[in-house]
Amino acid sequence: MHIQEPPDLWQRYIEPAYRDQAPVGVHKQVRDLRMTHPDGKPWGMPVGLGQGAPGPAGHLFNHTQELFRPYEERGWTSRVQLDAMDEEGVDVAVLYPTRGLHALSEPNMDPGLTGALARAYNNWLYDFCQEDTSRLFGAAMITPFDIEEAIAETRRCVEELGFRAIFLRANVSSGHQWHDSFYDPLWSTLEELNIPLGFHESASAGVPQIGEQFGNNFMLRHAYSHPFELMVALGSMCGGGVLERHPGLRVAFLEGNCSWLPFMLWRLDEHQEMFGDQWAPDLTMTPSEVFKRQCFVSVEPDETPAKYAIADIGNDNIVFSTDYPHVDTKFPHSVDKLFELPLTDEDLRKILWDNCARFYGMDDPKD
Repeated sequence: MHIQEPPDLWQRYIEPAYRDQAPVGVHKQVRDLRMTHPDGKPWGMPVGLGQGAPGPAGHLFNHTQELFRPYEERGWTSRVQLDAMDEEGVDVAVLYPTRGLHALSEPNMDPGLTGALARAYNNWLYDFCQEDTSRLFGAAMITPFDIEEAIAETRRCVEELGFRAIFLRANVSSGHQWHDSFYDPLWSTLEELNIPLGFHESASAGVPQIGEQFGNNFMLRHAYSHPFELMVALGSMCGGGVLERHPGLRVAFLEGNCSWLPFMLWRLDEHQEMFGDQWAPDLTMTPSEVFKRQCFVSVEPDETPAKYAIADIGNDNIVFSTDYPHVDTKFPHSVDKLFELPLTDEDLRKILWDNCARFYGMDDPKD
């Protein structure tokens, strides 16, 4: 589940030394995602519903404007979040960002600034969750540009703020692939802290991304960016040796569908069989085996082909997300829509609770 950050989050929460470099949220429409530099220059690539589209606004833009207007008028507060959860039938939510997905997506960012942006976001999110700490949990933003800072912030968010996960954009922005040894100290820290990693992509970015070949065509950018960037990250984590080197690391590939997974795992297994003696001689498990041991993928509420993914990989590695309040959401009927899929009661129980609890480390009933 997502939150909608206030437009002045970084002005209020970032350290003074970085305030004149921090993004400013635009607030000209309901659920506005855009941000600018303090001088008004767009932050990242301002692509989204209603941004750069030809002609009048489309039906989905108009629908989301009306659907979320009451929540916008109430300020997207934590009380609004809890009310939306009640309306949807969600008991517990681990919260991922909206504007925060784009905060670290400027080209050639100063690592010091990225660390400050992450700390400010996490401090705001901690305050947001205090409305009900039994239902609202944070997923920490960390910088991919400075590993020592990422490790320090991960420790702070877990040990001091009580967060349940960290998140990273799936697309590579630091110049290092996820399977590079550059990131191994971070993966080791996640193992030590028993905290999972959620990869989450976005259709908007100011850094290289698969969807950018479609320019400002949001329809095609959005269709491709989420699943394809997750496929690439899956290759690094499962085929690049990360998860064999770090057997205690849990990873989820979020909000890019799950129906592509059987094909991609099959292809990775096939290529390891063909080329593994040269390119992956240290791997002792196939990508599909290590995925089933350590990974999760999320299903969309109306994802009819999900039944084929479950038939192929089983129901132990699939988790649920409402995607509230983003354009993919079926709010306030996300849970209802999932129940309409041809899934068994066991499938539903695992997807809606058991697997999520296992991924986020909430197995203990008192949690």
